[in-house]
Amino acid sequence: MLQEANQIVARTLALLAEKIEVGCTTLYLDALAEKFCRDNGAEPAFKGYRGFPGSLCVSINEQVVHGIPSKKVVVRDGDVVSIDFGVKYKGYYGDAAVSIPVGKVAPERRSLLEVTRAALYKGISQAIPGNRINDISQAVQEHVEKHGFSVVRQFVGHGIGSQLHEEPEIPNYVRAERTPKLMPGMVLAIEPMVNLGTHSVDVLRDGWTVVTRDRKVSAHFEHSIAVTEGEPLILSELSG
Repeated sequence: MLQEANQIVARTLALLAEKIEVGCTTLYLDALAEKFCRDNGAEPAFKGYRGFPGSLCVSINEQVVHGIPSKKVVVRDGDVVSIDFGVKYKGYYGDAAVSIPVGKVAPERRSLLEVTRAALYKGISQAIPGNRINDISQAVQEHVEKHGFSVVRQFVGHGIGSQLHEEPEIPNYVRAERTPKLMPGMVLAIEPMVNLGTHSVDVLRDGWTVVTRDRKVSAHFEHSIAVTEGEPLILSELSG
């Protein structure tokens, strides 16, 4: 069920990556996602969650996460658009995120996207039995900082299953404490949020949108994965 839920998320994100273009609004993307999700028998997980008004979180450039879809926000040439989407399907949740370069994107922004995406897979590779959450965190943090970028500390990954957010928390930096051991059957949403400049962030007056304090660009990639007896299973990776 978790894999089916996450495949709906994966197909939705693939659709949005095809449809996004200069001049489209973030509300247009939101409507596409909700329709596709419902047409596939799922519900948008974020809509109404703690009062969030949209089906998607759409965060552009200096916005890190939780950007609210709007008919007033138009995608421009050179933007980095981070799209986070979740569904509820037959009682189980799927959750994933991608950051998409639109048009002619500056080289440093493309580098940020490449490093963030690679950091996600570095973290996933550590999701094996006997390791701990800190092994995932360390893999992400080391890869990001080696390339001169910074990981957001105020927001973290999480367990996922019959609830959208479950224990354990999965930071993208190493915590100075003994973190939970990974065991087969655990399902985790690993999601590096990486900034071009400082790791510090602020929340805007809307109560949702998180932005970098120095207003430099941020990127966000996420997969929901299952810890197995062997290699981790990436539930939200598009089949085929």
